[in-house]
Amino acid sequence: MTMGEDTTVREPAATLEDGRRGNTAVVGIDDVAVRFRTKNRDVTALTDVSLDVAMGEFVAIVGPSGCGKSTLLKLVAGLLKASAGDVRLHGERVQGPRHDIGYVFQRAALLEWRSARRNILLQAEMRRMPGAVARGRADELIAMTGLDGFEDAFPHELSGGMQQRVALCRALLHEPPVLLMDEPFGALDALTREQMNMELNRIWRETGTTVLLVTHSISEACYLADRVVVMSPRPGTITEIIEIGLPAERDYTETMGRPEFREATSHIRGLLGAASAQD
Repeated sequence: MTMGEDTTVREPAATLEDGRRGNTAVVGIDDVAVRFRTKNRDVTALTDVSLDVAMGEFVAIVGPSGCGKSTLLKLVAGLLKASAGDVRLHGERVQGPRHDIGYVFQRAALLEWRSARRNILLQAEMRRMPGAVARGRADELIAMTGLDGFEDAFPHELSGGMQQRVALCRALLHEPPVLLMDEPFGALDALTREQMNMELNRIWRETGTTVLLVTHSISEACYLADRVVVMSPRPGTITEIIEIGLPAERDYTETMGRPEFREATSHIRGLLGAASAQD
């Protein structure tokens, strides 16, 4: 793709160069609209949104505030019902809250009276997972995310980045095939956010989880994702889908200097306008 010339919404390719992406659509969003009524008026949050996300794919969603990015995640999670169209997970229509997804929010939302390990295991308690299985999985995730030595620390003893690692472990405890992330690093300082981006890339590669990430950061989207979905102002619809074309394993500094990365970020800024997205 030549940036600035082709504005066609692209269908997901069958494979990636490194073979991560399969040709099975794990998430299918077909002609979705979301409308609701406020006290004074009718509001259309989303209109005519269609998107397929393949198994093992990382898709980032960017767009101006209020364009329906978070609403789209809630539809996939079954926390919100579409006014029109269909949302499917593994070919099954989403009709209510799903147990086969993980969800990470902007705030870690940890329970202050529980240690890091016990916050992670809260997921197991809610899902009634066998105790030994849950504890073993928690230990694996604690090691994977570099939380060794902080298992018994309470939230107030952890940095913002470490709290988000705990939240990520909690979301991954039941090994969900789909991970939804709603601006998970938006409240972190720049250096911690960069470290968490590298950590998330590594975890994604190691787990093979399908990820949908909402972010306001164009560079974050292009660093992490296979494809970036660019949305219009409300009523939100898909303006364009950008193939990033980078290998799955990405060194942060090296990736930022690659021509395809610079082209993609520049093109997306042009689509959104300088005042529409922060970076």
